[in-house]
Amino acid sequence: MIQPLYVLVFGEVAVILVLLFRTPLRKPLLILLDRLKQGRGPVVATTAGGTLFVIMVSLLYNITTIQNRSLEAGGVNPTDQVLLANQLLEASLLGFALFLALMIDRIHYYIREVRMLRKHMEAIKKSDQESEDLKIKDKGKNKVVEEDD
Repeated sequence: MIQPLYVLVFGEVAVILVLLFRTPLRKPLLILLDRLKQGRGPVVATTAGGTLFVIMVSLLYNITTIQNRSLEAGGVNPTDQVLLANQLLEASLLGFALFLALMIDRIHYYIREVRMLRKHMEAIKKSDQESEDLKIKDKGKNKVVEEDD
């Protein structure tokens, strides 16, 4: 189970790097994330995240059981050491994968918010520019009318 967790973690790191830097892959990835968050996507993601969290809690429970067993026995069994190291690695990789998934979600949210704010600011600048142009034209017309009188 360790190899798929490594693939998951490195894949999530790659997604985060693509989202953080402006690359040609960023726009298609944002479109993909937008589509994943529509329909049944959030339900599936929550279910998968919950399942991974339950597996991580189970691994942590097994780790504490192994530690208590070694404390009661007074000595450390080599088999328990191997099991402990393996389960500790799996639990840490699962926790890190869940954290990176949360980071991907937040980065996507912030990128979308920044995009909406930029569009809103451009619309405001455009309307301000149009209103200033109208004021300048009105002032020019007023001066022409005053000169005629």
